[in-house]
Amino acid sequence: MGAEREGGARRRPGRAVVYAACGAVLLAGCASMPDSGNLQGVDSTPRQDTQVRVFAMPPHEDASPSEIVSGFLEALTSDDPGYDTASMYLTKEASDNWRPLLSTMVLADGPSADVERVGGREESDDLTYTLTGTKVATVDAQQSYSPASGDYSESMHLTRDKKTKQWRIDVPPRGVVVGKSDFQRNYMSVDRYYFAANTTLGASPHTAAVADPVYVRRNVDPMTQTVRSLLKGPTSWLDPVVRSSFPTGTALKDDSTTLTPDDQNRLTVPLNDKAARVGPAKCNEMAAQVLFTLQNLTPTVDEVALKAGGRQLCALDENGAEDIATRGSVESANYLYFLDAEHRLVRLAAAGNGTAPEPVPGALGEGDTQLRSVAVSRGEDMAAGVGLDGKHLYVGALVSGGPLGGPELSSAGKTEGERFSAPSWDAQGDLWVADRDPDNPRLLLLKEGVGDPLVVKMPPGLEGRIESVRVAADGVRIALVVKKGEKSSLLIGRIERNEDGKSSERSTVSVHELRSATPEMEEITAMSWAGDSRLVVVGREKDGVRTLRYAQVDGSAPEGPAPAALSGVKEITASEDARLPLVGYSEDGVVRLPSGAQWQKVVTDGTAPVYPG
Repeated sequence: MGAEREGGARRRPGRAVVYAACGAVLLAGCASMPDSGNLQGVDSTPRQDTQVRVFAMPPHEDASPSEIVSGFLEALTSDDPGYDTASMYLTKEASDNWRPLLSTMVLADGPSADVERVGGREESDDLTYTLTGTKVATVDAQQSYSPASGDYSESMHLTRDKKTKQWRIDVPPRGVVVGKSDFQRNYMSVDRYYFAANTTLGASPHTAAVADPVYVRRNVDPMTQTVRSLLKGPTSWLDPVVRSSFPTGTALKDDSTTLTPDDQNRLTVPLNDKAARVGPAKCNEMAAQVLFTLQNLTPTVDEVALKAGGRQLCALDENGAEDIATRGSVESANYLYFLDAEHRLVRLAAAGNGTAPEPVPGALGEGDTQLRSVAVSRGEDMAAGVGLDGKHLYVGALVSGGPLGGPELSSAGKTEGERFSAPSWDAQGDLWVADRDPDNPRLLLLKEGVGDPLVVKMPPGLEGRIESVRVAADGVRIALVVKKGEKSSLLIGRIERNEDGKSSERSTVSVHELRSATPEMEEITAMSWAGDSRLVVVGREKDGVRTLRYAQVDGSAPEGPAPAALSGVKEITASEDARLPLVGYSEDGVVRLPSGAQWQKVVTDGTAPVYPG
């Protein structure tokens, strides 16, 4: 059962398709293939229902070289857990050495294969095929996704056994090579959770749970895959700023273990002896990591129990997990904030349908200072605002009668667009803002919103000027819009802190390993965090029109639909809590998008909407 190339040039080799719902197995026979000539594009299979599982067929007797090549590439797109069928297309030595899980190369339209005969001889027992295509992304051995671009080319060698006369591949490509649509059908993004290292959430004793997205195979026991991946530890990009509570070497007790929750939605996870000696507090942290991770994958797990050394170590439900760590996606804001017609800070209940805002308590809502952009701390007890001309940054408490002193910071930029960006509060209660002065561009941090600023160290070689900044709820990731010439990019960086109390002289904060979250876009005009590993952005692709869409922090395409179109959108804000609506500032004023509804007007004469953060 294969997809035909566009234009019907050829049919792909046979595959078995298993419908999980009914258990029926359909076996498709192999179509005849030419014995010589070039093997053209191995196109991606159209996306199929997620309950359909696809298994490749092994090579038939006396299969031609082109059938071996196409059958092998087809087997790479199947749901075969260990790629055992793909290995049947290899020589024994090549099969023993091939490591398909080390990497996955994703190509735009799947690999094309061109043959070249060794020495130019018509009759030969050796053939080389060159696989070519256009790179889209790579997934490494840690299952981490990275966008890629440019041409792909790799040789694959075939040999004919002198005794059996059967063709097999003795030099396969590195890892797995698939087309984009097959990748989207076969793989799914899952957030694993670790704990922010050396980070507390403001006055809270809790630590932050940090999402670490990876890709697992959708139809190959994703629950077990995900737990195995979690136990191996965080990706190298996130590793410097997070910790795992699992002792080094912890793994599932048995390689053949399949994890399935019981009828009470309780999942028991048997671990090896590396975890047998952990205490109750450490065990609860381990269980919280598993529970956060699996709740991101499926709603069918309400409780996790960990076992090792022949006994149950601990059991934890959702309430217990939330006592251990905080996730941004479950921390709901009390209010939505924006500026009214007088450029003062006002608020509405975040979860309500109100359209009559009230001034916030304190000088930023009750005083005379006019603002152009604002940010409210995640505890909703402090606010920061940039003055109408962009020159000054003010900070005030959200308490009735609270005074507003002079500006905490001033920019020397010559125009509004060359002064301060909108500010952003992190989970520790520190305030971030970009000074866009072309003569002295800087990313600044104010400890608890006051005092002398720290100049945040940026990666060497960063080209362009930071236009806007948003810190994630976990406090260890930062989203930046960086502009160079006429182009602007959305980059995600890792925040590293080397702090000694609150003394700025002994503290350094730096951003590392910036990576693009929107590789296909060349202009970003607004963005906001919209989940633990997702953002909502306003921008456009090359020669495209401005659109509103979601983006994943690793640069991959998120599943599900984009937000409903919004005409003339200028600013956008979202809560990490998906239950709260998107809110935008457009040509119609401040508008919101409740779940399952269309955009609704909130107020006509408001600007700069923000949720806490």
